[in-house]
Amino acid sequence: MSHDIRTPLNGIIGYLDLEDGNLQNQELLLQYRKNARVAANHLLSLINDVLNMSKLEDDKVEFAHEAFDLCELAGDILALTEIHAKETGITLQHSDCSMNILHPYVYGSPLHVRQIFVNILNNAVKYNRPGGTISCKMETEKQEGNRIWYSCTIQDTGIGMKPEFLKHLFDPFAQEKVDARSVYHGTGLGMAIVKELLDRMDGTIQIDSVENQGTTIHVVIPFEIAEEPAVVQEMSELPKENLSGCRILLAEDNELNREIAAFLLKDEGISVTEAEDGQQAVECFLKMPEGYYDAVLMDIMMPVMDGYQAARAIRGSGKKDAEMIPIIAITANAFAEDKRKTMEAGMDAHLSKPLNVQELMDTIRKFCAGKQICQ
Repeated sequence: MSHDIRTPLNGIIGYLDLEDGNLQNQELLLQYRKNARVAANHLLSLINDVLNMSKLEDDKVEFAHEAFDLCELAGDILALTEIHAKETGITLQHSDCSMNILHPYVYGSPLHVRQIFVNILNNAVKYNRPGGTISCKMETEKQEGNRIWYSCTIQDTGIGMKPEFLKHLFDPFAQEKVDARSVYHGTGLGMAIVKELLDRMDGTIQIDSVENQGTTIHVVIPFEIAEEPAVVQEMSELPKENLSGCRILLAEDNELNREIAAFLLKDEGISVTEAEDGQQAVECFLKMPEGYYDAVLMDIMMPVMDGYQAARAIRGSGKKDAEMIPIIAITANAFAEDKRKTMEAGMDAHLSKPLNVQELMDTIRKFCAGKQICQ
C-alpha cells in the first residue's frame, strides 16, 4: 500500500512543484492542474477502497433497509460509466432495464448496490481496449412471495484473465499482471469489496474470462419488494435559482477547509458567517434574529463541541427557527453509518469531503428554494 499511496501523492506534489517553475506559462499550468486532479482522484479512490475493505473485514459496515427505485439507480450508474467509457474510446451497450424488471421499487442498501456495480463496471472500462465494448443486461431471475431476485450480466471485450488468476480474483490486493498498478492504476481491492458486499446481501457472483478475449460477470442479488411511492422531485430537476443574498452559517475548524468552503459560497453571492467550532456555531445562530440564516453547513469533528452536539444544541435551543433551519453536514466521515448519525442528530443532509461543488450548491438550493432572500 505504501507504493500505491505514494505514487499518486508523488504526482500531486510533483505537479505543484512544476507549477512553481512555470508560473508565466498559462497553458502548462492548466495541464499540470488537470494532471494533478487525475492523481488526486486516483488517491481518493484508493483511500476509499482501503477504508471500505477495512470496515468490511472488521464487520463494521451497516446495510440500509430503505426503499429505492432499482431502475433509477441502474440508470445513474450506467450514465456515469458511459462518460468514463467514452473518454477511453469504449462503447457501452445496455438494454432498457424497465422492460425486464417486474418490481423496480425494492428495499435494500442502494449505496452498497451502487458500489458493487460501479466497481465491476470501472474494471470493465479500465481493463478494456480502445474500440472495445461493454454490454449490460438486467433481468428478473425469480420471485418467491415478497422476495425477488434480480440478475445483471456485464460482458466486456477486455484483456481477460487466466484461469489460475480467477481462483484468486477476490483476494485483497490481488493483481494478475506485475504492471497492473502502474498501467491500469488498480489496487486489487475492487473485486474483494464486491465479493464481501454480495456475501452480506446473500447475493452471488459468477465470472467467466478468457485471456485476450474478455470477461463476463453474472451477479444475482435478492431484494424485498416495496410499494411504489409518489414521485419525488430530484435535485437535478430543481430550478437553478440564484443563491445571491442567501446567508449561510459555516462551522469548520480546519482553517484551509473553511477558507475553501467560504470562497466557493461567496463566489455564488452567498453571505457567509464563519465559526471555528461547534460552540461558536451555536452562539452565532442564537445571537441573530429568527430567520437570519438560511442554512447551516456543519463539520462533524470539531473541538469544544462537535457537529453532532452543535446540531442537537441548535434544535433544542427553543429559538423559533431552530427546528426548521436546514443543517447540512459537510464531513470526511463518509460511510452509511456516519450519514445515519447525522440524521439522528437532527441534520437534514450529509455531504462527504472532498466537497463536490455542484452537489453542495444543489443541496443548498434544495433547502433554500422559494425563500425570498434567495431570489
